[in-house]
Amino acid sequence: MTWRQRLLVQLEVWQSTRALWKEGMKEYKEAQKASPGTGRELEHPGPPANGFSLVPWLLMGLGALSNLFQGKTPNPWIGGLGLLAFNSLYIYVAFRSFDKQKRRETSTRVALLVMFLLTTGLAAGYGGNWLLFFPLLGLATGATLRGPWLGRAGLLLAAFAGVVSAFHDASNATTIAYGTFLSTMVTAAILSLSEAVRELRAAREELARRAVEQERLRFSRDLHDLLGHTMSVIVVKSEAARRLAPRDLDAALAQITDIESVGRQALTEIREAVTGYREGSLGTELDRARSALDAAGVEPVVKRSGVPLAPQTEVLLGWVVREAVTNVVRHAGATRCEITVHGTAEQVRLTVADNGTGEPSPQSPSDVGGTGLKGLTERLAAAGGSLRAGRSPRGGFTVTAELPVEPGGVLDPVALTAPRAS
Repeated sequence: MTWRQRLLVQLEVWQSTRALWKEGMKEYKEAQKASPGTGRELEHPGPPANGFSLVPWLLMGLGALSNLFQGKTPNPWIGGLGLLAFNSLYIYVAFRSFDKQKRRETSTRVALLVMFLLTTGLAAGYGGNWLLFFPLLGLATGATLRGPWLGRAGLLLAAFAGVVSAFHDASNATTIAYGTFLSTMVTAAILSLSEAVRELRAAREELARRAVEQERLRFSRDLHDLLGHTMSVIVVKSEAARRLAPRDLDAALAQITDIESVGRQALTEIREAVTGYREGSLGTELDRARSALDAAGVEPVVKRSGVPLAPQTEVLLGWVVREAVTNVVRHAGATRCEITVHGTAEQVRLTVADNGTGEPSPQSPSDVGGTGLKGLTERLAAAGGSLRAGRSPRGGFTVTAELPVEPGGVLDPVALTAPRAS
């Protein structure tokens, strides 16, 4: 890339940055007009983050330029070339100082060193207004050297400026030294603070965006799981009612009543999912599992033993039962499904085993099949537990979940969000 192309690219970057700043200012002013007297404090977007904010300080060199035109400067061509070179380097360093990576590059430091040599030569050779290039050098130094060495660099530069100034005007040496030190430190402080504010603002926006994405994901998982399981049960019971209707109307009506009950319960759960306060009960999920398996023509065998479980543990195990039974009804082609819950003082184990020939669709790269079971594996791991799923040596498919027993304990709230049904 040639220097001309690099210049064009840099101009496009500056224009884009300024356009974004103007857009931010426009939104700020519109929001300020739309909410007068509300007491809500609006955040000002601040100045644009580019070197244009440092360019106006070059007006401090107008005195030296005036001396050149008035013929008060010996060897004006040398002075003119020095002034042009200093201004060019100053602009180069100023714009690169707003990019953290570029201001640390060797080319930026070399440009700053050349500025130091030019300033020393011009100030020592001409004095007078040319001494004001030291505060400008301090400004460029503060914009570039932000870090632990800034204080020492500022003191050394101020002392050197005072010494050079003393050769021409001892009474003005303190002023030049103080101005150089002040421009170095204040510039570094303001630019560092502005950069920190921009980074914090960007981090806050990123956190807000991620929070929204996580909440959407949580809600979509809950809703997908609820509707997937409920629709499966309704479809199975509807098929059972259709088969029973010609020969046993009472049994068909019982299935239709179950469909109504499942639908009402699903509405309740969806409302609770929207508010984010839904909690499951393992006993309730086991009852639903019996009903769903019965309607699908699968013999349910449910065994439960052990100590009472904390509500949070029941929530997770309830999701495992729901997901595993949904997979049995959809994919297994089984005639028998055994659900066993056994708890000890240290841990509780849930096993769902069927004698079918199918299994959840193998979408996971691990030994856990199906997106729902994969999500449950992550949630149980977050709560200190584990989940295994796969073909049983005796035939069929087995899902085993283990969780530590924490009576009254609080589990990771991320683990309590609903998984997606496979």
